[in-house]
Amino acid sequence: MKNYFKYMAILALGIISCEPELENSIEDDGFYAAGEADFTNYVALGNSLTAGYADGALYITGQENSYPNILAEKFALVQETMDFTQPLVNDNFGGLLLGGNQIAETRFVLGGESLATARPARYNGTPTTEVTAKLSGSFGNMGVPGAKSYHLLAPGYGNVTGVATGAANPYFARFASTENATVLGDAIAQNPTFFTLWIGNNDVLSYATSGGDGIYQEGNTNFSEYGSNDITDANAFAFVYNSIVSELAGQDGLGAEGVLINIPNVTDIPFFKVVPVNPIPLDAATAGALNAQFGAYNTAILPGLVQAGLLTEAEANSRKIIFAEGAQNFVTLVDEDLTDITGVLQQEPFNLDPQTAGLLGQLRQATPSDLIPLTSSSFIGTTVNNNPMLVNGVSVPLGDQHVLTASEQALVAQVTAQYNGAIAAIAQNYSLGLVDVNTLLGTIGVDGGTIYQGVPISSTFVSGGAFSLDGVHLTPRGNAVIANEIVKEINATYSANMPGVDVGSYGTVTINNNVQ
Repeated sequence: MKNYFKYMAILALGIISCEPELENSIEDDGFYAAGEADFTNYVALGNSLTAGYADGALYITGQENSYPNILAEKFALVQETMDFTQPLVNDNFGGLLLGGNQIAETRFVLGGESLATARPARYNGTPTTEVTAKLSGSFGNMGVPGAKSYHLLAPGYGNVTGVATGAANPYFARFASTENATVLGDAIAQNPTFFTLWIGNNDVLSYATSGGDGIYQEGNTNFSEYGSNDITDANAFAFVYNSIVSELAGQDGLGAEGVLINIPNVTDIPFFKVVPVNPIPLDAATAGALNAQFGAYNTAILPGLVQAGLLTEAEANSRKIIFAEGAQNFVTLVDEDLTDITGVLQQEPFNLDPQTAGLLGQLRQATPSDLIPLTSSSFIGTTVNNNPMLVNGVSVPLGDQHVLTASEQALVAQVTAQYNGAIAAIAQNYSLGLVDVNTLLGTIGVDGGTIYQGVPISSTFVSGGAFSLDGVHLTPRGNAVIANEIVKEINATYSANMPGVDVGSYGTVTINNNVQ
């Protein structure tokens, strides 16, 4: 069953082969003005979205098409600016080496002989970017893949000796000014006159992409106690975010102008739109055998728990496991929000063995309200130890990391709204521009997407144009959209007359057969 679902939902999608462009170049308008802004020295702070990370890796073409680099080119048309530099990696393979050992994978490419067979696969190449080979100088693009808000203030976040243990970030380790430097400190040392800040995505994103395999650290401001997939406390996030902006734009700081970018709702990204909750095909015999296996559970045990007052009838019904002949059976999963009945099932009158009781303790089938991460596509339908009776997602329920439940989605949405409320208030307090990416990507994320500058763009995996093959990060075209929205905000906030970005001239996903 391991081949039941491996990107099959996307293989038949067509790839945009003809990139529509605007008829006339926006840059031919002739007269530009910076208005109240000063773009002389532009610095961009953020995480992977700022760095130009795409297709599951950091590689040169992605960096060259990062939204900060696109913006810097526009700033240079408005006034004389300092050279905008980026901590470029060594190749277009992606991946990292630490002491000669590979610690990060190469990028995804779309491999296949035809569109009918094309699927994402890792690029067939050996990384050449060595983390310990420190870059010298300062960099306008201070985007650090993997960074959360509080990491920008953390001394030693770029200490090479901490990379192997996870105490430091390998991307920042390549270009941190000293082993004890902070990302914000290195940015401030450049005395930027203008900045953009897009940080906070990872404070909630890692929880979501791990299927909610973390906790909300509500009320906890001790970041050293946070797990990698935990959600940052909303008040702590607001404090950290304000501290960053105060250093850059406050009267006691640099007093620079800038634009803040808020946090999109992570459920709008393709990462949660590819894998259906009902991808399991079963023939009549298999469906019948599975139903027989769960027959006593559905018809005797669950009603008995209701009669004993241990479950409501509604919860008992939500726990029933039912399969049918056909291609759209819902996966089974362990839901930590369900009442754990493991102990009860081992007692009278049920007397189930510990293993069976543990299997049924918080078991249910998925519903249309659940979301399956893209990374789970290659796991669903595989067997345990090649045992055809132990199928992941069928007879073996999916663990927490493979499903983002409705309650987990609600928590993500709640915290995202709190983050964005704080960002909006901080932008107003410091008279900075604010780009509402949450609304923008929400528009792109709806069925059919939207038309932007005459170009169709959506969150459809592979063919939508906005997102790269990791389902999270942007394509060059997606970055161009972000850059153009920032230009609009600069023009409105600082009375500038900057040229817009021709989104149609930036590329999306193409086929590349050099795969592993």
